[in-house]
Amino acid sequence: MAKKIAAVLADDFEDVEFTGPAKAYEEAGHTVVVIGKEKGATISGKHGAKVTADASIDEVKPEDFDALLIAGGYSPDNLRDDDRFVTFTKAFMDKDKGVFAICHGPQLLITAESVKNRDITGYKSIAVDLKNAGGNYKDEEVVVSDKLVTSRTPDDIPAFNRESLKVLA
Repeated sequence: MAKKIAAVLADDFEDVEFTGPAKAYEEAGHTVVVIGKEKGATISGKHGAKVTADASIDEVKPEDFDALLIAGGYSPDNLRDDDRFVTFTKAFMDKDKGVFAICHGPQLLITAESVKNRDITGYKSIAVDLKNAGGNYKDEEVVVSDKLVTSRTPDDIPAFNRESLKVLA
């Protein structure tokens, strides 16, 4: 059954960490909705990708989606100082919906206080942050903890996509 995936995004996201998973989800028949601070705004990746926000964070509710994608780069850090995105993210974790976070994506989960006692991975530079937030950090290409799927870098995207798609199935 086709699922609806919220992708929270801000400027300076790591291009392939959004475009790779989004393409894989859409090819599998799912819908990806890009959520930004402003509907219709152009969101720029670190390496030239341009994405248009399908919706503003003010227009959406977690109940409208089956899963959440958090790409890496500087986007998660840009989003986590905005309480609307933190609250939105926390709702997915609290309701045990699929959450797919890669590279620096787990920074948003840390701010949402949603990593405690979870097996998790992320970019090497946030490993200590994940441990300090109570997560069980693992240096592996993909870590699955219930419906939370995390990976470290763009090199891990094939494993990240594979495990995310299993959660969506």
